[in-house]
Amino acid sequence: MRIWDISAKKLCRNHLLGEHRELHAIWSVIIYGKKGYSRHPETLRWVGKLKSLYARHEELVTEMGRRGYKHKSPLDAKFAKGKSEQIEFVNSVKEQIIILRGKKCDCKV
Repeated sequence: MRIWDISAKKLCRNHLLGEHRELHAIWSVIIYGKKGYSRHPETLRWVGKLKSLYARHEELVTEMGRRGYKHKSPLDAKFAKGKSEQIEFVNSVKEQIIILRGKKCDCKV
């Protein structure tokens, strides 16, 4: 599970779409109290920051649209509460760039 802290514009197709799926999973775990991945560090860093997670979702959706994808899974904005900025990281942005570079994908990092 990973929500990148890098501009969605820089993500390759696989990481953009993969993050979108994982973001929905994290959202569901937090909103509906689901057990799966509830103790995962990536999930825990978003507890109390659903406003920020919602904003990240909208950034991903905008980029998906720019690339020609049709988005059909909106989040319910009424749950977008808490802090609007994410300042906790599992890996720093610098570390995330190194991780993405190591994947030898088409991410522009």
